[in-house]
Amino acid sequence: MTGTGLEAVFLNHRAPLLRFLRARGAGDSAEDLLQELWIKAAAGASGPIAEPLAYLYRTANNLMLDRRRSELRSARRDQDWTDVTGGAVTGVSDAPSGERVLIARERLEAAETALKALGERTEHVFRRFRVEGVSQREIADELGISLSAVEKHLQKAYRALIEVRRRLDAE
Repeated sequence: MTGTGLEAVFLNHRAPLLRFLRARGAGDSAEDLLQELWIKAAAGASGPIAEPLAYLYRTANNLMLDRRRSELRSARRDQDWTDVTGGAVTGVSDAPSGERVLIARERLEAAETALKALGERTEHVFRRFRVEGVSQREIADELGISLSAVEKHLQKAYRALIEVRRRLDAE
């Protein structure tokens, strides 16, 4: 086993710490939280720790508390947003009206037409980045172009879409 002190204790107790996080409700995020635990524990330790195992469990528990607080804040924020915007009304569909659906389809068609007019490569770069969530670096590697070229294609697409929006808003 490599490492000394806190690192050795962490490595020796990795499995029980992982079970502890899962038992506290971490679920599929347990591995990520374990990584975060090590980062926080190692950064917070400025010297020797008298009870390293207790320190790790306390840090793991604090991570779970922080996570729960964050989830509660997010739920409260969502509820506040729903309250402010009116939210769903019983007996009334929150589905968009037929008119709004048609307007959205027209806007989408205008955006797609504008992207096609920019050329296949610009359209491809835009779709890979904005729709599929592929990083700019990965797109550059896939196409064999520079990162700067990817950025220029994206700027070109953004300018075209901004112009489409201005035109549609003016109508």
